[in-house]
Amino acid sequence: MTHYASRILDQVGAHVTRLVTDEDGMSTAEYAIGTIAAAAFGAILYTVITGDNIVSALTGIIGKALSTSVG
Repeated sequence: MTHYASRILDQVGAHVTRLVTDEDGMSTAEYAIGTIAAAAFGAILYTVITGDNIVSALTGIIGKALSTSVG
């Protein structure tokens, strides 16, 4: 994971922690920021999962499982 992605995840985690521990209600702006943070987190996860390393690792695991003989 890149330094930039790690920094974004840290910021999202800190924001989520503040939202969870804060007992006051959220304003519309906070909902908007939370929604944007969740969308950014989803985009980062999508990028990581669809990256070449993950796809090739999963392809290797599936190929190995299909070529294994039982018995």
